[in-house]
Amino acid sequence: MSAPAAERRSDDFLEAGRKLFAGPCDFIWAAAKIDGLPPMGAPEIAFAGRSNVGKSSLINALTGRKTLARTSQTPGRTQQLNFFVLGERNAGDAADISDGRMRLVDMPGYGYAAVGRAKVSEWTELMHAYLRGRASLMRVFLLVDGRHGLKDVDVATMKLFDKSAVSYQILLTKRDEVKKSDQDRRIEETIAALARHPAAHPEVLFTSAETGEGIAEVRAAVARLLAERGA
Repeated sequence: MSAPAAERRSDDFLEAGRKLFAGPCDFIWAAAKIDGLPPMGAPEIAFAGRSNVGKSSLINALTGRKTLARTSQTPGRTQQLNFFVLGERNAGDAADISDGRMRLVDMPGYGYAAVGRAKVSEWTELMHAYLRGRASLMRVFLLVDGRHGLKDVDVATMKLFDKSAVSYQILLTKRDEVKKSDQDRRIEETIAALARHPAAHPEVLFTSAETGEGIAEVRAAVARLLAERGA
């Protein structure tokens, strides 16, 4: 029997994360409305953040693929919840979405002013519906542009997660575009801000989908979550 998650070394989770994300990963579902959410099945982690913060690029980097999640220079391109299944599936039934090791969920970006108010309202309602009572949701990774740090719209989203009692962790992005002398300060500022948010995980990871920095650590964090869940 494997050791409990609390007793395993960080290196163990780095290797477990590498193996986890080296497996198959396929798109399985898109939901633009509340009644279009897929039935719960495998454990889920979701990726949220402002438009153009790099959610799709990070998902592609984690899975070692270039086009699994669509990337675009146009903010607001992701307009629905996109579900991907990670891990081996039953070959006999391609329509069965209940299997696989876990699911990745790419959420619509927020904070893009050029999107109409009605569309923003739809996205917000969809996000609320997904967060409420989603027992399969292990954690939301909230992506924040590392060049600028937390913005008011990010803090508002953190308050929503706090209110919904949804565990979330901050991933700073675009590390390759931040001076090395500023990176530690950005992490420290972010950690300090987390003290006011009860649902926030205390660890902040700084990532770059371009160079791969921090990607192994995010994979390890996901592997740890699965181990703690016993999945």
